[in-house]
Amino acid sequence: MRTSQRGITFLGALILVAFVGMFVYAGIRLTPIYIEYMNIAKAMEQVKAEASGTETPAQIRTQLDKRFNIDYIDSVNAKDIEITKEGSAWAVHCVYDANAPFVANISFSVHFDKTVYVGGNQGP
Repeated sequence: MRTSQRGITFLGALILVAFVGMFVYAGIRLTPIYIEYMNIAKAMEQVKAEASGTETPAQIRTQLDKRFNIDYIDSVNAKDIEITKEGSAWAVHCVYDANAPFVANISFSVHFDKTVYVGGNQGP
């Protein structure tokens, strides 16, 4: 006769699988939101890299809008991007919130904030 237990019970394994599965499902629901944010950040960095230093806010918006259309970005459009003058550079600021439904009336809310400086000296 054994004096110590070995292994995990079926109920313990079931609870463990449910707990791990909940985190996997959350990751699956959040992945598209983060991929879209990475595409937005990439588009902003591309506009910065291709800047000649003489762009106007309208030209920057047009370049961003073209990239957003190519990457199928729906959370933000070029009109939502705030462009302000800081020093001799344009500060291109994108801030938005995204929601991902989880289970029933529970959802995740994620806040994104990205700023790049286009042309001139690189901001403050």
